[in-house]
Amino acid sequence: MELSSIIEGILYYKGQPVSIKELIKMTKQKEPAVREALDSLREKLSGRGLSLVVNEDKAELCTHAELSEMIAQLQKEELEKPLSKPSIETLAIIAYSNGVARSEIEYIRGVNSTFILRSLEIRGLVEKKSNPNDKRAMLYYPTIDFLKSLGKAQSSDLPDFELFQEKISNLQENNQDSEEL
Repeated sequence: MELSSIIEGILYYKGQPVSIKELIKMTKQKEPAVREALDSLREKLSGRGLSLVVNEDKAELCTHAELSEMIAQLQKEELEKPLSKPSIETLAIIAYSNGVARSEIEYIRGVNSTFILRSLEIRGLVEKKSNPNDKRAMLYYPTIDFLKSLGKAQSSDLPDFELFQEKISNLQENNQDSEEL
């Protein structure tokens, strides 16, 4: 498989900007080869619905600029819909964990949660922050606006917070134990 196709897959999977250093590490290639593959990918995407945006140190797959009005309308429609049950479930995990990685959410739910997390971010209900223990990973937190909408000053004010946090911690520990095997 061509390096440009591998990078395309990585960028699609990540769904957010990826540093050139990360791409070098993931593909086990040297920087000139990665940058050449990015140029090749940009050419391949020409005239398509996706485009590649590369600044000095990050790359990201995005929808083509000509689709911006249509995408804005789709986002507006998405925001006006009520939250789905899986979205509410994911939001509850984030609210009661108050800092949880996507992999942990997916372990608890048993399904891929990428698109739900994106939707919750777009709605301003959750936010991503760097994991203080692993700068390469991101943690999801409830936003202040989400907590305000519930009339809560902080996550620990949620009903049965300690009970649910203990249960989520147990699930997270089980996930870490299974990863070590």
